[in-house]
Amino acid sequence: MKFSEQWLRSWVDPQLDSEQLAHLLTMAGLEVEENEPAAPAFDNVFVAEVLSIAKHPDADRLNICSVNVGEAEPITIVCGAPNVAAGLKVPCARIGATLPGDFKIKRAKVRGIESSGMLCSGDELGIPDGIDGLLLLPADAPVGAPIREYLNLDDRLLTLKLTPNRADCLSIKGIAREVAALTGAVVKPVLPQAVVPTIDDVRAVSLRAAEACPRYAGRVLRNVDTSAPTPDWMKQRLARSGLRSISAVVDVTNYVLLEQGQPMHAFDLAKIDGGITARFAVAGEALTLLNEKEIKLEADMLVIADEAKALALAGVMGGLDSSVGETTRELFLESAYFAPVNIAGKGRRLGFSSDSAHRFERGVDFGACREALERATQLIIEICGGDAGPVTEAVAELPARQPVALRVSRVARVLGVSLSADEIVAILGRIGLPTALDGDVVTVTPPSFRFDIEIEDDLIEEVARVYGYENIPVSASNAKLAMLPLPGDARGKMLLKNLLVARDYREAINYAFVEAKWEADFAANTAPVKLINPIASQMSVMRSTLIGGLVAGLKHNLNRKQERVRLFEVARVFHGVAAEVQPERIAALAWGARAPEQWGAGKDKVDFFDVKADVEALIAPRVAEFRRANHPALHPGRSADVVLDGIVIGVVGELHPQWVQAYELGLAPVLFELDVAALLAVSRIKAEAVSKFQPVRRDLALVVDEAISVAELQAAFRAVKNPLVTEVALFDVYRGKGVEEGKKSLAFKVLIQDTRKNLTDEEVDAAVSQLLRKAETCGAMLRA
Repeated sequence: MKFSEQWLRSWVDPQLDSEQLAHLLTMAGLEVEENEPAAPAFDNVFVAEVLSIAKHPDADRLNICSVNVGEAEPITIVCGAPNVAAGLKVPCARIGATLPGDFKIKRAKVRGIESSGMLCSGDELGIPDGIDGLLLLPADAPVGAPIREYLNLDDRLLTLKLTPNRADCLSIKGIAREVAALTGAVVKPVLPQAVVPTIDDVRAVSLRAAEACPRYAGRVLRNVDTSAPTPDWMKQRLARSGLRSISAVVDVTNYVLLEQGQPMHAFDLAKIDGGITARFAVAGEALTLLNEKEIKLEADMLVIADEAKALALAGVMGGLDSSVGETTRELFLESAYFAPVNIAGKGRRLGFSSDSAHRFERGVDFGACREALERATQLIIEICGGDAGPVTEAVAELPARQPVALRVSRVARVLGVSLSADEIVAILGRIGLPTALDGDVVTVTPPSFRFDIEIEDDLIEEVARVYGYENIPVSASNAKLAMLPLPGDARGKMLLKNLLVARDYREAINYAFVEAKWEADFAANTAPVKLINPIASQMSVMRSTLIGGLVAGLKHNLNRKQERVRLFEVARVFHGVAAEVQPERIAALAWGARAPEQWGAGKDKVDFFDVKADVEALIAPRVAEFRRANHPALHPGRSADVVLDGIVIGVVGELHPQWVQAYELGLAPVLFELDVAALLAVSRIKAEAVSKFQPVRRDLALVVDEAISVAELQAAFRAVKNPLVTEVALFDVYRGKGVEEGKKSLAFKVLIQDTRKNLTDEEVDAAVSQLLRKAETCGAMLRA
């Protein structure tokens, strides 16, 4: 909602400057998004009259003008504006004036002719008017008057960023009511006077969709001069509210919309067949709107129609065929209330919006329809003349206003401020809420202009903002804080994050809404969960993997010349709308050098095994298996499923070369994505004594087929579960002389230790034999 501060102050004028007023509104929940001057700073510019002009002897496009600036003698000014003419009233910058852009006016000679000032265009004064040439002023403009004063250029323009529940403040009337409540200033409202009918002409009004349109009022106006000019004061207020002047009748309806908050529309009476009705459209019915867009009406669209056709899309936009034109002399002026649920979304569905729809879909004061009609009628007759008929009105069941109870004790408990019942009643009364007091309970019946008062908390909010958030003292919380128990067989997500941070990763937080292409590329998901109303075209589906967001984060960093990137994210993914298919995942990406650049380290690039070590650190103390994987996002030969207790909990691997090239990453990043729930469940910790006895080491060199993986042998060794075997670790892989083709030699270090005694050779040999027998089940044999 954009409006002129001077217009608001004509209704209510608190003893506050512009900045204080903007702060007050913001702190009351009506955020002032912009507070800007109506015109940039300039000085020494006055209303002047061009008395005569003559061609410059040395320049075809210049004129020598004799100008009356309100002094005893006219001054001479050389002007090149194409529209300069004798008799015009225009702005004149005198010698010493400073125009926007720090442009100073000095006495000068133009092609040998002395010029004592400058006649100004709107652009030169910072108030564009769309005219190629001088800014033309009305014929009755007083010569010599300061132009800033005459055009009210010291005004300021405020733009409110209103939340959807505050539709009552989409008008000067509503904002003035708020300012008066907040400051105690007296409102000087414009009270519409009922226009006495001078003709008996009426058009019947009926409601065939009473729930969608429970109130509709209209009247006939004849002998209207639609060519009459809109008054300058009205055009100025409209322009400063972001609306351009169209014609007197249209301007009046727009003016009433801004002033009273009631959208209105005027039809050409000659183009209406019979009575007026509010009904739902017939499927396939067509209507050409004022924006010249022809639409096919759907059965859920409310229209205003005559006996033959649809005239307007109710609450959104009027029809072109029944619009007021230059030859119109008879009007049908409407003022109605449309239920928000029937207006919401219609404009967006059709690809446009309107000021009317913006208000109707949030809720318009259904009790003020007739007042707005009288106000518009009054203005049209004042500006365009004409005769008004009686108001015809159809009213069905209007929205019920259910009383809301507010406990005084709860106000104190929620706000932390003790207010008496009388103070609360006074506060609510200031914003126009009717109240009744019964002991500790204040009962409020919401007025017709407040659709957002439904529960007790709504009233507490009203009390808080009118009382002033700044007046509510800040006090330290006295609530008790206790550490929640954490079972020994579980751990928190923060531990997982801390582990990754300690391993040089940084946390990323991405939107759950992603591009559909990411889902197809990184998850082979051709049927992702789609959003009905996405906030952007590239955020149209819900993610089923975190990989896309991390790749986008990598790309963002590469575009900013980062040479080493480590990112991780913990978040939910979505495979459907049910909770059980929205698991939480932890994913990470590593790209670039293995270690930060420094003289003592090489420049090796991060590889699969570096990130595999990070995965193992997350899973520890448990041990996972890694099996060859086939994942749509990952390299088919450099990726693995992560298997824990026989269940696949995620994947780790290098990004597929296809996507490295498609996303222009240069070097392939290594990623993993794991199920969080599986990582949070750990074995209960058991304390064990540290052995005082020396461990015994045995080295086993085993020859196996190339197809046998180290992971298979390690899993076999773990299956032995001999308490004396404390560690089995691979330390060498050999292929070559002495090992036949198609096989490899794997050398394992075996540590054997007891916590109670030194081990004998027989005990050590028995343990080693157990391991060898188990290895034989994998086809392994001791190397000769």
